[in-house]
Amino acid sequence: MHLMTRIVFMGSPDFAAPSLQALARHYHIVGVVTQPDRQAGRGREMKSPPIKKLALELGLPIIQPEKLRDPSAMDQLRLWAPDLIVVAAFGQILRPEVLALPPRGCVNVHASLLPRWRGAAPIQAALLAGDSQTGVTIMLMDKGVDTGAIISQSAIPIETDDTGGSLFEKLSRLGADLLIETLPRYISGELRPQPQNDSEATYAPMLKKEDGLLDFTLSAGELARRVRAFNPWPGAFMNFDGTLLKIHRAHAEAGEASVGRRLIVRGQAAVGARGGVLILDEVQPAGKKPMSGTSFLSGARNWES
Repeated sequence: MHLMTRIVFMGSPDFAAPSLQALARHYHIVGVVTQPDRQAGRGREMKSPPIKKLALELGLPIIQPEKLRDPSAMDQLRLWAPDLIVVAAFGQILRPEVLALPPRGCVNVHASLLPRWRGAAPIQAALLAGDSQTGVTIMLMDKGVDTGAIISQSAIPIETDDTGGSLFEKLSRLGADLLIETLPRYISGELRPQPQNDSEATYAPMLKKEDGLLDFTLSAGELARRVRAFNPWPGAFMNFDGTLLKIHRAHAEAGEASVGRRLIVRGQAAVGARGGVLILDEVQPAGKKPMSGTSFLSGARNWES
């Protein structure tokens, strides 16, 4: 237990949970900053960020400022007097006064091998681009978006069946392990942050729900990558006779079919794309449970167009 180092943790979604859990086992966490509770779902009920729930279980003090620049949030941070701030998928940009507060700076657990895929959706970006590997970076934050110096990195291969969801799980655990391995060597001065090569930087913008609508003028291979990248969020979908058909799993095959044409290939639902066809392995019609593309066809009489 490194009880001498006072740490404030900032994070919000499930991705940050393994990092907070690991830190709590090894360090003195003086406080947790997470996003405010928000209305969610059809009932618009108030929902707490996963990190708030975990911090309560761990008995850690929490603040949930709308913005970190709120004077009360800054006052609380100064009272906590952290030596180091650890950030994992927090969802707010840290202002210069926050970055300058802890003597050891602010370190971030980022889900890509920086400088590749700076920005809000690095996991999906790696899948969309067909990257063969991804990983996590522990970096020293500066005022840019994921532009800070690299302290450590750990890479993993992207498997052919990986989705946004499966990589999210793997990288959240990898990030926690790398954080615990890195911090003692960073705090002792053994690890010195190395500047990123800005000329190699790529950017992964935030995803919107409408990004999931499949455009069949793209290649079949690209569409298959989109289905994997957008599972579970924002989800891939297409219009089917005025309803929304969600596509959970799909693969590309060579073949001749006009773009966007619905067809049946070896008993499976498929759609023509540029240079091939997209075979729909698992779909979810509106108001129904997920099902195989074959089961779907038995109820979708007018699939072939």
